[in-house]
Amino acid sequence: MSRTQTKLPSGRRGEGGLTKDEVAAIQRSRILFAMAESVADQGYPSVSVADVVGRAGVSRATFYEMFDDKQDCFLAAFDTAIGLVFGGLALPTGRDPASFDVLLASYLESIATHEAFSRVFLIDIYAVPEGTRRRSESQANFAEFIATLFGVTDEQRRFACEAIVAATATLVTARLAAGDLDGIRALHAPLVRLAHDLLG
Repeated sequence: MSRTQTKLPSGRRGEGGLTKDEVAAIQRSRILFAMAESVADQGYPSVSVADVVGRAGVSRATFYEMFDDKQDCFLAAFDTAIGLVFGGLALPTGRDPASFDVLLASYLESIATHEAFSRVFLIDIYAVPEGTRRRSESQANFAEFIATLFGVTDEQRRFACEAIVAATATLVTARLAAGDLDGIRALHAPLVRLAHDLLG
């Protein structure tokens, strides 16, 4: 799989009057995008720090100023992926079953749009021990959010929320692994039906 690196500013001092902090922020973004894209191309175990800094166009010294090691950078990329997938969603704070349809569409679109980061979030995160815990927490939070939307209070329907999240993750992951981005978007209607059938 070959990808063109996401275009970001080079992050050199003096370019466009950038401050030191702005330079550091740009370089960090370049490293995280490079990590996500390298992992999407090669898989986490095969990626080296050299691969990441080469793709990001930064020095090893810059990398180690920001991250302890490859895994630290990878987990930061996972956190970035969560921000990309969920950060743009306007999440209701109370019962609102009708909004599930819109929010699910936005979620699926975010997954399809940010393919490399989505692979970090859904597939490669299991390559590190800490990743399993973080992914489980993410799924639990999503299930709790669905429970809030549908006003779920009993244990049986709460289990249905967990089942919806598990089904969504499995179906999306299979299509993401196959590069079927349109297939991810097409999951919207059947998943909406499933949620409303189970939760009312």
